[in-house]
Amino acid sequence: MSLMLRYLAKRLAFMGLTVLAVCALTFFLMNIIPGGTAELILKHTILEMEEIPTDEQIAEISSRYNLHDPLYIQFGRWLSSALEGDLGSSYIQKKPVSYLLLLRMPATIMLASAAMSIAIIFGIPLGIYCAMRKNRLTDYILRIVTLLGVSMPGFWLALLLILVLSVNLKLFPVAGYGEARYLVLPAVALSAHALAVTVRMMRTGMLEVMSQPYITYAISKGLSSQNVILRHALRNALLPAITVLGMSFGHMLGGAVVIESIFAWPGVGSLLVDAISARDIPLVQGCVLAIVGVFVTINLLVDLTYTYLDPRIRYT
Repeated sequence: MSLMLRYLAKRLAFMGLTVLAVCALTFFLMNIIPGGTAELILKHTILEMEEIPTDEQIAEISSRYNLHDPLYIQFGRWLSSALEGDLGSSYIQKKPVSYLLLLRMPATIMLASAAMSIAIIFGIPLGIYCAMRKNRLTDYILRIVTLLGVSMPGFWLALLLILVLSVNLKLFPVAGYGEARYLVLPAVALSAHALAVTVRMMRTGMLEVMSQPYITYAISKGLSSQNVILRHALRNALLPAITVLGMSFGHMLGGAVVIESIFAWPGVGSLLVDAISARDIPLVQGCVLAIVGVFVTINLLVDLTYTYLDPRIRYT
């Protein structure tokens, strides 16, 4: 137990450092890209896009949000407030960042969960099937399809799905949020890469496990193929697939930025895109903090799952 507690303490410390590093990098990059923050705030709140802000207006906005302070002081102020649970208020929407995240996070989690479910439900069985049909026609076909899935950009697949299934066949709506039919296309587009990688990793894992002596012994005892796969091979073959799925879920939360924008899905991803375009730094920081926090937490849960699937693993 003491080893596990030390491991958890070390992982939590690294998680904290990772989140801090990402937030710091995001903050400083947002402040060094061309264009003044005060000018962009004015253009998105008070002025028309064609108007040019006056020096007095810029000075007033800079004073209101302390934009004249050195960047390290601004970041230290944000970090101190974040540690107290206050992520600040949006420059543009004039609402607390925490409120906006709570409003948008369920949609992103719903989309990522649906995409992950597709990857799990289809990826694991298809990977097992490919391993059992090694070097046969169906195995070659599925390997080619998964290679395309790994190589295909998510936004391109999303546009292709809209063109074929929405515009031409009119089976699903082009964009929107609400009913289950609005979820299908964005979930499929978001899950394609994870599904393809899961199939390939599951196939590789099963082929490696099926060549082990204990599997040969189980087969020689007369056990059925179903028992050998489900009771002996699957548990060990799942380890690399679980790693991929855990990483994929984190990437889905970040990768949903593009998919949410294409399908007008009201999640954290589309909120982040709008915040970046408006240089709404508190909102950008809040979105990045939420996405990275979920990502590192999922990675920790995946590592802890290893001890259940393979008791031989010991953390030191």
